[in-house]
Amino acid sequence: MTETARQRRPYAARVPLEERREQLLDAAIAVIVRDGYDGVSIDAIAREAGVTRPVVYGAFDGLGPLLTSLLDRQQVRAFGRLLQALPDNPDLADPSGFISEAIERLVGMIREDPDMWRPILLPAAGMPPLVQKRIEADKEQVRGIFAGLIAGSAAVGGLPDLDGEVLSHAVLAIVEHFGRLMLDDPDRFEADRLIAAANTLLGLVWR
Repeated sequence: MTETARQRRPYAARVPLEERREQLLDAAIAVIVRDGYDGVSIDAIAREAGVTRPVVYGAFDGLGPLLTSLLDRQQVRAFGRLLQALPDNPDLADPSGFISEAIERLVGMIREDPDMWRPILLPAAGMPPLVQKRIEADKEQVRGIFAGLIAGSAAVGGLPDLDGEVLSHAVLAIVEHFGRLMLDDPDRFEADRLIAAANTLLGLVWR
């Protein structure tokens, strides 16, 4: 067989190990978003990244360690962004104001990086229980922060009957659902429209 006729294998240029790992984790996210967790495999990730199987195994010991690293990375990134969305110095006398500000920031983050939020807000088929458990734990931490802010605003505003625990669930549900609307149809559900709707709903609580 001549050199020109021989089937050439893809060549992956040498890159630093950490850079290669990031490339493969990005490829894994792309596969999950497109094909669900059921479509994730070493072969699928290698094809997505344009490398061979040995390149993947040179960066990770297998699919399990790769997905664990992906989960760790996405958890740090997403939860960090969620914390950034919360106002730095909220005015507890204006709970509607700081919550609407948080929603506005979150809407912007989802628009900037939809693929980071899609596996969280629109779980792909076959999501492993461990992934779901860690996502729910992160959401619970954010909900707890909202509950504290709402309870604080109740005390400042003289509203002792304001149930921060229950209302924080409602606020988080609004944020999650609006995020899903943006991911599903961003042209129809624009940021300003969703923020206005959130303010209307919040206004029914804090009148």
